[in-house]
Amino acid sequence: MSSRTDTGNGVWQAQYVWVTVGAVALIFLAAMQSLAVTTVMPIVSADLDGEALYAVAFAGTLATSVIGMVAAGAWCDRGGVLPPLTTAVALFVVGLVIAGFAGSMPVLVAGRLVQGLGTGAQTVALYVVVARVYPAALHGRVFAAFSAAWVIPSLIGPFLAGAVTEYLHWRWVFLGVAGLTVVAFLLVLTRLLGRTLGTDEPSTAPVVRRLLCAVAVAVGALTLSLAGGLGAFAWVAVAASAVVIALAARPLLPRGTLRAVRGLPSVVLMRGLIAGALFGAEIYVPYLLIDEYGFSPTWAGLGLTSAAIAWAAASDVQGRIGDSLGNTRISLIGVALLALATAAAAIAAVWSLSPVFLIAGWALAGGGMGLMYPRLTVLTLAYSTPQNQGFNSSALSISEAIGSATTIAAMGLVFTALVTTGSAFTAVFAMALALALLALVPGLRLGHAHEARTS
Repeated sequence: MSSRTDTGNGVWQAQYVWVTVGAVALIFLAAMQSLAVTTVMPIVSADLDGEALYAVAFAGTLATSVIGMVAAGAWCDRGGVLPPLTTAVALFVVGLVIAGFAGSMPVLVAGRLVQGLGTGAQTVALYVVVARVYPAALHGRVFAAFSAAWVIPSLIGPFLAGAVTEYLHWRWVFLGVAGLTVVAFLLVLTRLLGRTLGTDEPSTAPVVRRLLCAVAVAVGALTLSLAGGLGAFAWVAVAASAVVIALAARPLLPRGTLRAVRGLPSVVLMRGLIAGALFGAEIYVPYLLIDEYGFSPTWAGLGLTSAAIAWAAASDVQGRIGDSLGNTRISLIGVALLALATAAAAIAAVWSLSPVFLIAGWALAGGGMGLMYPRLTVLTLAYSTPQNQGFNSSALSISEAIGSATTIAAMGLVFTALVTTGSAFTAVFAMALALALLALVPGLRLGHAHEARTS
């Protein structure tokens, strides 16, 4: 249709504006929820006597998101995008409601598992919406808009979540987002109805094996998260889980991903490594501010604000001059900023430096991610065809989820083992630094598709 080639005034011109608004609203609310939960989870786990499940509440959501991503990717490749998007939003909302009414930490974790199914599927479905609604020349701008959708949540999300928890109740952090998500989805639904969102050549690739692999990955990640409670068998469970995750992940990712083959495989691998480094460390930033510095939930939330703002600003820079910078330069700058941020956090934890040092240093992580994240998404679509947009989009998100879930689970085990020694925070930030540096391996092998003409 004509909207595939007309770039006009960009993503805000008449034929795209309401799709853009609706999609950005869903990203906005997902961002709000993510930042909010990271801020308030220390209070939630204390209230529900669930400190032992603190890391599981994060890793579990990421683990089940892999199942949602695979299912949505296959669904999109076989037909339209509205049914999988609708299902994704429904699961996301149901999970939030379960968590909001949870009377115990296991019930809250169960809600987070359901939420993860919806979160993963929604991410992939929205990526395919971009591929099928907007011309390729606008993809970079759309993903920059998605990243910019974190700006307001970064400004008010952590602070608001802390204030809601402090003056009302943490349950409203979940229930409030659930209600707003329904409204946002109705907006995007009305604008996508009637559009041709299928593909002329639906994929016939088998799905059952990939779904079983996704379930195996999720089970492996959850087992890894819970291994700390197995006593003498903990490290046996860790080793077994790592093997299961590695074997089950291979069919879900482009061939050669785990070997950092040049091109799309390295794009997908890099996403997982930098996601693990950032999100694994990020859940411990407000924890450190509350536990070691005595911050209230409201002010601890502001510890994430600087990074989120830097992320959005860097995303805008990437959207404007990403082609001029080039993939190699973006990788080098982005990894350097992420490594400096995690190193600063480790140093702050070791020497109990001013919280200003920790918060300011963490902003560098946002800047690095803002450069790398949208660029990797643009590259993924540039390497894709209409027949594998769903698979490649889901692979990118799956890599992110696996990297984050396994890193958070591993950090949780290390943190729990070292919490009485005083070095727990330093250890998890050091692990994040190592992952950030490892991301340079695929980062220097991203190659070039035709993104120079599509972003």
